[in-house]
Amino acid sequence: MLDQAVKRGTEWLAKGELRPTRQRVALACLLVGDGVDRHVTAESLFAASTETGEGVSLATVYNTLRAFCEAGLMQEVVVDGSKSYFDTRMDDHPHFYWEDTAELTDARTDQLEIARLPDLPAGTEISKVDVVIRLRRRA
Repeated sequence: MLDQAVKRGTEWLAKGELRPTRQRVALACLLVGDGVDRHVTAESLFAASTETGEGVSLATVYNTLRAFCEAGLMQEVVVDGSKSYFDTRMDDHPHFYWEDTAELTDARTDQLEIARLPDLPAGTEISKVDVVIRLRRRA
């Protein structure tokens, strides 16, 4: 099973034309090694890498996540202007942010309708529309 995770991780890095260093492969295995899309923070990925015994610093995790985003392998979803999640699912889709657990999960794209957007300032174009729906459990 580990060989399959390394294969998936290495192939994923190749799609982004990133050199498969030991640290990148280790983090890629945690992110895509099982074939499941996920949302991580740098801190949660650092904790997961520590549990596997990988010697990856938190700074390296941050830098590697940025490199993965720049290579088009992940997208960053910012919540509250300061909390960043990194998503391995690259199609446009909305998210639920669970305030009580600080988790980010996918919401169904087929149920989202955006009827109209505001007029854009002159000389601009939309690069992306992020939809994050904040949830809290009823008391």
